[in-house]
Amino acid sequence: MRTSDIKRLVKYYIKKFNTRNPFELANCLNVEVQLGPLGSRAGCYMFLKNHKCVFLNEDLEEHELNLVMAHELAHSILHRKENCYFIRNKTLLLSSTNEIEANIFAAELLIPDSLIYENPGMTKKQIARLAGYDEKIMDFKSFK
Repeated sequence: MRTSDIKRLVKYYIKKFNTRNPFELANCLNVEVQLGPLGSRAGCYMFLKNHKCVFLNEDLEEHELNLVMAHELAHSILHRKENCYFIRNKTLLLSSTNEIEANIFAAELLIPDSLIYENPGMTKKQIARLAGYDEKIMDFKSFK
């Protein structure tokens, strides 16, 4: 899926449900979310018996939790019937199409365009920090 199509899809969900919060969107989309011990995995999405389920590592900090949730929510929308795993400190570096698409979705959801336009002198790193995320997320953010 093209970046512009993912951006359009994210805008659609934000407008339809009036939120950028990935947990609220998951609730609206009937995606079950569970927190628990996942070891080195930050999270995973699974399609189980016709149910969309996201599992998140209970040890994640809040900003990490939102990023992983947004990423896994993307899989539930873009790759509905595939099982996907978010490996801590690795998934933002992976190059598979599904992972790139999920990262683009997460970046578009979590970093509003307005944040960039309202802070024209800031670097990508500063924008990411202002939003509360690692600068790598900006590699997936589309803005013109």
